[in-house]
Amino acid sequence: MHDLKQLWDSVLVQIELAVSPATFNMWFKDTRLVSFDEGAVKLGVPNTFVKEWLSTKFHGTILKLLRDLSVSAHTLEYVIVQPAMENEEKKSKKGEDLSLPLSPSINKDDNLNARYTFDSFIIGPFNEMAHAAALAICRKPVSYNPVFIYGNTGLGKTHLMQAVGNYFKSHDNSKRIYYITSEKFAQEMINSMQSGQMNKFKEKYRKYDVFIMDDIQFFSNKEKTQEELFHLFNHLYENNKQIIFSSDRHPNLIPSLESRLRSRFVSGMIVDIPQPDHESRMALFRTKALSNGIELSEDSLNLLASHITGNIREIEGVINSLSMKKQVTGKDPSLLDVKNVLKTSTLPQKAISSKEVVKTIAEFYGVEEESIIDKNRKKEVVKPRQVCMYILRHSLNLSYPEIGKRLGGRDHTTVMHACDSIKTKMELDAVFGEEINQIKTLF
Repeated sequence: MHDLKQLWDSVLVQIELAVSPATFNMWFKDTRLVSFDEGAVKLGVPNTFVKEWLSTKFHGTILKLLRDLSVSAHTLEYVIVQPAMENEEKKSKKGEDLSLPLSPSINKDDNLNARYTFDSFIIGPFNEMAHAAALAICRKPVSYNPVFIYGNTGLGKTHLMQAVGNYFKSHDNSKRIYYITSEKFAQEMINSMQSGQMNKFKEKYRKYDVFIMDDIQFFSNKEKTQEELFHLFNHLYENNKQIIFSSDRHPNLIPSLESRLRSRFVSGMIVDIPQPDHESRMALFRTKALSNGIELSEDSLNLLASHITGNIREIEGVINSLSMKKQVTGKDPSLLDVKNVLKTSTLPQKAISSKEVVKTIAEFYGVEEESIIDKNRKKEVVKPRQVCMYILRHSLNLSYPEIGKRLGGRDHTTVMHACDSIKTKMELDAVFGEEINQIKTLF
């Protein structure tokens, strides 16, 4: 007899480590095991859309994780069921919205995850500057204020910021610490405005000694929220409180961000966490494997580092799969084992279309998508259009004529000129080069 909840919770833990919070909440939040009878597993999902998506994108991964935990599992079927009652009750509670992913490790009073400490943070050449900055905050609070950490998703920004919070929490009981995502902050503010409780909202956030906000890029184009954060920032800063922010890009590259807020973000210490290089990824895999009691050959580490190109959540997900493999066999995974795990555990890579490139770059620069394709010479769209051509050429490897065709029927010589211009400007202007590198991380 299987404990269905415990079994599915164990599977979800592995999946949560391998995907983004948004993906996890969207596709796995309202799933549960319905039955496990003679090897046939039935997974309850809320609707047909989720059923089709999971069966297409995650079937192999889910079934493998189930088999690793219970060798008797041999088939997986998806059935549409109503959400569990406990979820319905949560949804009915007034004011509940956009909550942080539920985890027994998260403290509901400060939103800090107890697992995110300096001891569990793996240091490599790519993140050592950010790690040093975080330690500097702990050793000498507000000597750097604010601290702004930026980098692509899955590189450890949240871990590092929360490690600072957990350090203060364990070393100084008098400090009031709070971690929140920008999206949750914005939703709370909207709810407070609608219920006439803005004073209560302001009082709540102005009492903290260490204020940590994740994913600040969410405030792009949100004027009212930016205004509230501006006043909160001033209050905390003037009262000598430590402020820590994160974003997926440098504050100068966040579109439609008020200049007064931008100036405050860049007034302290700005730290970049770039993509880890191949050697760093090998070191990450080696450390993660050893911490799970696994020894991998150099060939296995090299293979893993070649296939998993930067997201630490994916690294953890693969290592967890290898760990479960060792628990079953009692042996360290071989190179063949690693190849098999990579086939089933790594998530499918999303194919990027030219339309997605245009949409993303338009949003980045705050212009209309149509203006990039239209044959106009407005100054504000010339740069985004040329950047778009450069990305299509160097990231999608499209030919010059094909790029011209997709961007309003332009001549291939126009595209060649645009790509050359962007390349030259990147070589001459380091800031612009960083801007292009940030754009590349969005795909």
